[in-house]
Amino acid sequence: MNQTATTEQAGTGAQLELVDVVKQYAGQKAPAVGGLSLTVEPGETVMFVGPSGCGKTTSLKMINRLIEPDSGRILIDGEDITAHDPTRLRRSIGYVIQGGGLLPHMTVADNVGLVPGLLHWERDRTAERVDELLDMVGLDPHVYRDRFPKELSGGQQQRVGVARGLAADPPIVLMDEPFGAVDPITRQRLQDELMSIQEELRKTIVCVTHDIDEAIKLGDRILILQEGAHIAQYDAPETILASPADDFVADFIGSGSKLKQLTLQRVGELGLSHPQTCRVGEPVAEVVPRVEAAGERSVVVLDERDRPREWLFLRTLAQHRTVPAPGHALQTVVDHRSTLSDALDAMLVSSHGGAMVTGARDRYLGVISYDTVTAHIQGLQKEAL
Repeated sequence: MNQTATTEQAGTGAQLELVDVVKQYAGQKAPAVGGLSLTVEPGETVMFVGPSGCGKTTSLKMINRLIEPDSGRILIDGEDITAHDPTRLRRSIGYVIQGGGLLPHMTVADNVGLVPGLLHWERDRTAERVDELLDMVGLDPHVYRDRFPKELSGGQQQRVGVARGLAADPPIVLMDEPFGAVDPITRQRLQDELMSIQEELRKTIVCVTHDIDEAIKLGDRILILQEGAHIAQYDAPETILASPADDFVADFIGSGSKLKQLTLQRVGELGLSHPQTCRVGEPVAEVVPRVEAAGERSVVVLDERDRPREWLFLRTLAQHRTVPAPGHALQTVVDHRSTLSDALDAMLVSSHGGAMVTGARDRYLGVISYDTVTAHIQGLQKEAL
């Protein structure tokens, strides 16, 4: 996520340290993890990437002792986790897996509240936490609280999985290919949700992914592993792209590294425009003259919580008496922490030459235009010559 935590935010995550951690599976000549040592600072998001079979998932699962290390030390805020009961340890570490891993016979609320219940939280406190987290991951608790997993889309199930991983307010959250089972558009939105949540909570996140682009987008640092979980490079995304440690890293990044460097810049770092807005339910007879007086032909529609719901041309709006609430999900919205590449993807399905930009809790911030993004990229390309 390439962002330094503020002083106020920095207290929610914990430091994680692996010291010469080894895991050898029976019947294998070489260890799956052969002496891994690294430190993850509080509030950081670190992405584990590498070829299949390099030990990244084994390394992740040893952090919450789903897999027991054979030797070495794993410390959370300086305390060796092997001194803890493994069940209690797992309840203190968030865990998010591909597909959400929801229990099908339990409602959304029961799934999210599972760990708080195991920790004997009071019922009212758990219910309040469930609603807070559902809202944070973009699911209206009044709509989704009592639904079952089979009634949700894949993206919605993954959102619930993220909420469950955060439910007991853990200092560390582990994620194993969390967005690997959804379509590209949903994947981008889930990534944006995670960045927005992390900006607010500043947890320590360790995430396994096979996708170097996802690692670049989400990670404060990226750990590139070779076979046996040997570290090829552990650094900030911009450093890895600009200065790969060796040929293995350069090959793993791929030939598009120069283009990937262009996408390190975030939408919110460019200038946003602020076209006219209106509210769902507002009389159209009041909206149209206001927008026309501003010399504009379209208007951004917001709901009561300042979330963008639609971007309408006046000719379409004029067919209604009041501003309508659309019943479909928007394709032309990006989070302010999204990459310029994400913004361009959203603009491809927009008829307005831009994308609406949101901040914390999906609140509307403004519009980023196609011309702004392309002019910025062209400027970077000229500088690189």
